[in-house]
Amino acid sequence: MKSILGMGNALTDVLAVLPDDTLLKSLHLPKGSMQHVDRGTSDKIWHTLRQIGVQYVAGGSAANTITCTAILGMESGFIGKVGDDEIGHLYRSDQEQYGIHSRLLKGESPTGRAMVFITAPNAERTFATYLGAALELVPEDLKPEYFEGYDYFHIEGYLVQNQELIRKAVEMAREAGCTISIDMASYNVIESNKAFLHDIVENYVDIVFANETEARSFTRLEPREALDEMARYCDIAVVKIGKDGSMLKSGDEYHYIEAWPATPVDATGAGDTYAAGFLYAHSLGLPLKTCGEIGSIIAAKVVEVVGTKIDIPRWKAAKQEIRELVSAFGKDRAAIPESR
Repeated sequence: MKSILGMGNALTDVLAVLPDDTLLKSLHLPKGSMQHVDRGTSDKIWHTLRQIGVQYVAGGSAANTITCTAILGMESGFIGKVGDDEIGHLYRSDQEQYGIHSRLLKGESPTGRAMVFITAPNAERTFATYLGAALELVPEDLKPEYFEGYDYFHIEGYLVQNQELIRKAVEMAREAGCTISIDMASYNVIESNKAFLHDIVENYVDIVFANETEARSFTRLEPREALDEMARYCDIAVVKIGKDGSMLKSGDEYHYIEAWPATPVDATGAGDTYAAGFLYAHSLGLPLKTCGEIGSIIAAKVVEVVGTKIDIPRWKAAKQEIRELVSAFGKDRAAIPESR
């Protein structure tokens, strides 16, 4: 089976489920917003959350994707930077538990935290993110040997806070012969770095993942037309349209993929897990449509839980559904580990 290396912001998700938005108002966090906060504000929020009870989950967009590819049986690696602190040690242990070959470099600042508030009645998410040590990952940290032996290299758009880091990474990945994919990450990230992202996608990237707002921001077109435009720059373009499914295009080949049946609780991590399923299927040489279907299967499982970690029963169900699709193409049904 082919292998994949990811690089991204090593952030620990601190998840808090709230009955209403009272706490958000007291912390001056607009409901539904996604904000970067400084260390002082982060410490204040974290102290408040620890008193009400929270769930800690190793996260970050690219790391979420890599965790899922590891569970699916791909040899998976990750490059990131954490602090020398409790959360950093938890992050390292989490990746080790999934068999991820981590290159977790040590920064001076505390480990980054993405504090996620999930509020009733519609499980709306509000983010307060402190990047911490993740921001200290720099081009000079990268070495050619980190990329050697990997078939795929996956990065998150959030890394564009350091454009030179991304450029050096994709150059090294291309030199190593990797198929390169990028998840656009956020429309506001695209707005601030559009020219750079266009250059990277056109010259280095093979597979682009974007949701409908990101696709619109990248192209100034509505999702269907945006897909056509994005496919001009890369081999495969994917536009995710939430509960309405996804659209795929490669050359003249187009597919609409319906969302897999699910009972949504929290949409956190849906895009990350979709990318994992898609890349796993692509590594098996499966048809484009099937890649989208497998991405949709895993995304449907993560929206049924709070946070980005799919539980064991749902993973078992996902693997069985994937095996049924894969077996139709004569692929090895035992390629996916039973559990991890």
